[in-house]
Amino acid sequence: MRYLFNILIIILAVTSLSCGVYGFRGSNPPEGIKSLAIPQFQDNSGFSEAGMKENFTEILKTMVISDNTFIIADKNVADGVLNCTIMSVKDEALVISGNENVTKRKITITVNVDFENLKKQKKVWEKKYENWGEYNSSAVSFSDRAVGITTAETRICDDILIDITSNW
Repeated sequence: MRYLFNILIIILAVTSLSCGVYGFRGSNPPEGIKSLAIPQFQDNSGFSEAGMKENFTEILKTMVISDNTFIIADKNVADGVLNCTIMSVKDEALVISGNENVTKRKITITVNVDFENLKKQKKVWEKKYENWGEYNSSAVSFSDRAVGITTAETRICDDILIDITSNW
């Protein structure tokens, strides 16, 4: 009986080893790209929000570092680069109360991203991302607007990270 038990253990061990490790990342990141440069976002939106392009850049860099797929490097030594441009920012009324006061607003941000393989001097892909965030509005101040902007920025950066690290 002990002999059968040992054979069963050996069969299970060999079977589990032969299956290997399965991952869902597909062919991304592209072969040969281990380090990534993320220059500061460009802002072509015409929307006047101080620090938006710097905040966007930091959110994306932090997500890439946390994901641990790429090493962040200077463009001079990186294998790939993400060139990101804020194309538009729309601030619209979302909820209007009974006496026609806007109580919630929606910020929609569109970003164009160009992912380039610097070693092969070749564009990997170029995509447009759009996402939104909402915030409470009052006639007194727009101080909550930063909450909506940060939500939209985080959602877009999450979408970018998914596209550079997986192939769904």
